[in-house]
Amino acid sequence: MTEPVARPAQTVAEAEDALLSRWPETRLEPSLDRIRAFTELLGDPQRAYRSIHLTGTNGKTSTSRMVDALLRALDLRTGRFTSPHVERMAERISIDGEPLDDDAFVRAFNDVAPYTHLVDQAEAHPLSFFETVVGMAYAAFADAPVDVAVVEVGMGGSWDATNVIDADVAVVTPIAVDHAHYLGGTAVEIAREKAGIIKPGAVAVLAQQSADVAVVLLERAAEVGATVAREGLEFGVVARAAAVGGQVVTLQGLRGRYDDVFLPLYGAHQAQNAAAALAAVEAFVGGEEPLGDDVVRGAFAEITSPGRLEVVRRSPTIVLDAAHNPHGAEATAAALEDSFQFDPLVGVIGVMGDKDAEGLLAAFEPSLAHVVVTQNSTDRALPADRLAEVAREVFGEDRVTVVPLLADAIDAAAALAEAEGSDALSSGAVLVTGSVVTVGEARVLLGGRK
Repeated sequence: MTEPVARPAQTVAEAEDALLSRWPETRLEPSLDRIRAFTELLGDPQRAYRSIHLTGTNGKTSTSRMVDALLRALDLRTGRFTSPHVERMAERISIDGEPLDDDAFVRAFNDVAPYTHLVDQAEAHPLSFFETVVGMAYAAFADAPVDVAVVEVGMGGSWDATNVIDADVAVVTPIAVDHAHYLGGTAVEIAREKAGIIKPGAVAVLAQQSADVAVVLLERAAEVGATVAREGLEFGVVARAAAVGGQVVTLQGLRGRYDDVFLPLYGAHQAQNAAAALAAVEAFVGGEEPLGDDVVRGAFAEITSPGRLEVVRRSPTIVLDAAHNPHGAEATAAALEDSFQFDPLVGVIGVMGDKDAEGLLAAFEPSLAHVVVTQNSTDRALPADRLAEVAREVFGEDRVTVVPLLADAIDAAAALAEAEGSDALSSGAVLVTGSVVTVGEARVLLGGRK
């Protein structure tokens, strides 16, 4: 007797429901067996194109978007896989710089769905949500077809489902402690896991790291015979200055120097991400000639990174930033100081229950006059009253307000910012932060641009 065939998804909601019924991204079983079995059934689509693979604790998505833009400026057709999404699940899979539309997302799901059950039956554990979406992305890229895939890991490196690719270039953005429960409690332990994306014969583009992390990455590169390009040595940021709508940067690449490039993103960390993206594309293209100045300027001028110091409203200004760990919060706080003159700046913060809330709040404390603690709509959110207990220890009783509903929290913060922003040379503003999910829900409420 044959197994009944599941009805194909008719709508995005049906496809999303089917995906979300699988193991969530927060439940991991460290093995590549399932994803390998899955991609093999799909015909190993990830071998149909070259790839650039990115890992690190912070900056992966922004850097991926920059790599994608540079490649497209060179007339290469790109696929990009990033996670998590800010608003729509389909954001995770982009072709030619654009997320799959609803119809394409449903098609991508239906193309792989018949094979998911075969893997479920054959393996000790069923395919997870993340493994399934990775398979969808790799198959959609092959079907397009793309010339190159830009792939961000979900978590870690060696055991991440994306790591069935053997990328020409492996990019490692700054490594700090995050996901400690899964990856280890020190940056060195995390680096050992993330170093697994560096493959034999590849070029490893390494952002600035602490000395002990750098040793781990260099040892991995030596072990597999990878060529190394290091920020501060082979490439880096030569100069940067704040500008209206972003910053002007001078970048030293692997092939040449690129002067006075406008980058419409804020903060030193984004300039460093741009340098890493530039080096990655130069390494991917190969040869000795630099990329054309017009190519680099044109690509970077069009960069967007939703939910990364993104200004979505004025009067008062509301800024969204997806910082969700202390390292990310420190970079965001420095960028706010560097690029804006907000006084007062009121925070709206909602974090996930498994994150270092105290470390994140401590990183923001010098920048925020007041914090409105809230929560997003997911089960993983830390309840606002529990976050408030931590916030009072960091900010003091008088600088903390508790508003559990996110929409009301934003309204309360805006009222505080307007009431206290009286200096003619500066004005009050609101920063919504603490989680990609919190920022995504705020972006929907506030109508963020695409």
